[in-house]
Amino acid sequence: MKASILSRNQRYGNQVQSLLDSLNSYSEEQLNRKPADGGWSPMQVLHHLILSEELSMAYVRKKMGFTSEFENNNASARLRSLLLWLSLNMPFKYAAPRAIGSENLPEHATLADTRTKWQEARRVWDDFFEQLPVDLSNKLVYKHPRAGKVTWLQMLAFFETHLARHRKQIFRNLR
Repeated sequence: MKASILSRNQRYGNQVQSLLDSLNSYSEEQLNRKPADGGWSPMQVLHHLILSEELSMAYVRKKMGFTSEFENNNASARLRSLLLWLSLNMPFKYAAPRAIGSENLPEHATLADTRTKWQEARRVWDDFFEQLPVDLSNKLVYKHPRAGKVTWLQMLAFFETHLARHRKQIFRNLR
């Protein structure tokens, strides 16, 4: 199970790197321009994704700091994860949780600084998963704000789906 987590985390990290690399040809003005509908700029979308990872790590560290008893994966968690995946693949807009919403996103940022910030968040997750005890590999430790407790693989599936959804938003806004 741990090998699957490490592999999935690496795959997600590669997707993040690919997205960042694909933005190299755009100017800072393009990356920081908000769409006409008043939504987030591409750079703000990137920072939303980074905050999602950073706050997820903060939650996990806090949770693991005061308990070592976690539920095993179960049918309910698998169903919640599936419903989360389905909702993220629907063409509807969802309000972001306040902690990763508009008021916590920069008005302007550089791609270089954003890349550094996201690479640091990724490094923290890489280190965390490398040190993850095998007995926690299939436990419900991570708690998604809407879907509830899920496993590490389900969390990484959420990260991937979340990234794919916002990747579309970024490139739609860059047109």
